[in-house]
Amino acid sequence: MAAAGRLRAVGNGLAGIVATTPGVADGHTSAGRYSRALLVINPASRRGSHFHQPALDAFTRAGVWCDAILTEHQGQGAHLAATLASGYDVVFTLGGDGTAMEVVGALAGGKGPPVGILPGGTGNLIARTLGIPLDVRRAVPVLLGGQEMRVDLGVLTGAPTREARRFAFAAGVGIDATMVAEASAMLKRHLGVPAYMLSWVTAALRRETFLARVTVDGETIEREASAVMLANFGAVLNDLIRLGPGILHDDGKLDLCVFSPGTARDAVRVAWKLLRKDFQSDPCMLYRAGRQFRVETVPPRPVQADGELLGDTPFDVMVEPLAARLLVPHRRLVEAH
Repeated sequence: MAAAGRLRAVGNGLAGIVATTPGVADGHTSAGRYSRALLVINPASRRGSHFHQPALDAFTRAGVWCDAILTEHQGQGAHLAATLASGYDVVFTLGGDGTAMEVVGALAGGKGPPVGILPGGTGNLIARTLGIPLDVRRAVPVLLGGQEMRVDLGVLTGAPTREARRFAFAAGVGIDATMVAEASAMLKRHLGVPAYMLSWVTAALRRETFLARVTVDGETIEREASAVMLANFGAVLNDLIRLGPGILHDDGKLDLCVFSPGTARDAVRVAWKLLRKDFQSDPCMLYRAGRQFRVETVPPRPVQADGELLGDTPFDVMVEPLAARLLVPHRRLVEAH
């Protein structure tokens, strides 16, 4: 049995160096149904470079053999997962939301084992949405002992991205994209999520609006807006706020959320209603569920998907029902509906 942390080559040169940490000697886990795990690490992420060894130690304590691969450039996580995942019972990611979605997208549609997302980035939006502990030493055993959850994915195509880009939580334009764009690298490094919140408050106070033209399953909606989101999960930041009513991750649909506060008082009212989860009729809040979307804006606006900036509008989105297999803590299955 190899020593924990020993470096070796793997995958026929697909990645330069892999850290291997052993499970039990016979290759079978005492932790449950998973015996071999692949851990895809983005060392450039905020926490990935510092927490890969604690993650490996956690796999050792759980009795699970883990091969850990370091990515060297954007997009490599998807390639590694698609190429190597068939040799493992489960694939974990340690990096930002972009790294997580590279791997989730590569294995979507039954192409591989379930994915466990370890929080290694700045915002860790997906991990927070799924209720995954932010300490990787806790997250590893919680996910290994958790359950699988099937999740719809949005597939974004069009001007912002050369290739189809999948997202799990939400894609949008307006305040949310401005928040991602304006959160400085220094603040993100030192503050994490509060850096995004500070940027969100600044953007909201400016009350910048644009003309949005959204087509939802053939219905066209036009209005002035400050934010347009296509949401797959309604809860934000461990259910601190909800984006809209009845937004489910497994109903084969995404939910269009358009926010149009015209004054500072409107903006405060909308924010308060989201915090209180109050979705009674409001002229500044519009919702539609659908399967196919096209979003156009005047002027063109930056687009974000799961906290990653992708370019400018217009863009198209379709739904892949139940395409992702994600590991979640047990309690998430109770809370999901």
